Amino acid sequence: MISRENYIQKIKPFIGKDIVKIITGIRRSGKSSLLELIKIELLNKGAEPSQFLTINFEDLSYQNLSVSEINEIIKNFCYDNPKDSYIFLDEVQEISGWEKLVNSLRVTTSADLYITGSNSNLLSGELATHLAGRYIEIPVFPLSFKEISEWNNSSIHLNSENLFQRYVKLGGFPFIYASGLDDQAALSYLLDIYQSIMLKDVVARYGLRDIELLNRVFLYFFSNFSQTFSGSSITAFLKNEKRSISQETLYNYIAYAQEAFLIHLVPRYDIKGKRSLSFQEKLFIADTGIREAVFGYNERDISQVLENIVFLELLRRGYTVNIGKFDDNEIDFVCAKAGERLYLQVAYMLVEDRTIEREFSSLEKINDNYPKMVLSLDKFDRRRNGIRHQNIIDFLLE
Repeated sequence: MISRENYIQKIKPFIGKDIVKIITGIRRSGKSSLLELIKIELLNKGAEPSQFLTINFEDLSYQNLSVSEINEIIKNFCYDNPKDSYIFLDEVQEISGWEKLVNSLRVTTSADLYITGSNSNLLSGELATHLAGRYIEIPVFPLSFKEISEWNNSSIHLNSENLFQRYVKLGGFPFIYASGLDDQAALSYLLDIYQSIMLKDVVARYGLRDIELLNRVFLYFFSNFSQTFSGSSITAFLKNEKRSISQETLYNYIAYAQEAFLIHLVPRYDIKGKRSLSFQEKLFIADTGIREAVFGYNERDISQVLENIVFLELLRRGYTVNIGKFDDNEIDFVCAKAGERLYLQVAYMLVEDRTIEREFSSLEKINDNYPKMVLSLDKFDRRRNGIRHQNIIDFLLE
């Protein structure tokens, strides 16, 4: 397995505490492997294999059981175990009533609970009400470029630039790198992930019938990622495709894609007025590799791909991310974390004078003292007027 030390460090303070650890993220991003890494961490600290019970709810033998029956299995395991029990519940959204199960186990046992799920609504509704203040969510993303580079040092042996080209094309799903898949096999695997998300996390869960229309909407996401999003633009796109869609259906599809972690909609923030804006959101996708497998042309759309890669990296680093607006200028990312703020512009190359002027002048107009930075693939430092310039690969490897 590829080590996910960043996530282990986030979970460590809560191990053994009376708080439910909830690991969320898109399918195949490494949530189940993270459970195994947590188990290894605990075993290294003296826990015994008999203390662990792992249930994967994608296993049909559990899907055919009622929540009450599963509850009894786990409670009996805890009661029969004289030491602390560690309960790992994998892909809990696959079983109806899992919220009651988790809450019951927290109330009736002293087990250390870890659950994973591939739906962003995991913490909405009943569970959030019951567990208020008693859970911690750890979002898991596909591999960062730094994680892949550290794996590369021991197994793949590509230089940073060649590895980054592969990352642009294939994204960061762990199985691709852990299994040493070639490009063609990797793209087939990524296409399978996309179809699993669409069919299992959207079509089956919400009982949709018009799969072809859903697929066209998702294709729109892949063709217009890292760009301003609006419902009317999708409607116009479908009209050109000789299809129509109601506003209600469209926004349901968008919500379903978000819930399955396939896309992120990022709101705008008026830097001058210091307020969030409820229009002109920007759309990003969960992994650029899926986009290459489904839509293609990642290298052709390199500027959008780079912006998407940086966006995901900011989420991994724990930032809350908005798109910035300052008068008529757009700031690619306004990033906030623990009282800090960072302004970022992302460009492919700073070759033409107008490109340099566009990226730097927008930041220069912001008259506060928070750090400001332009990222590009240039190897020469073009910083000016206190605004840093950094190579994107170097930024990702920090």
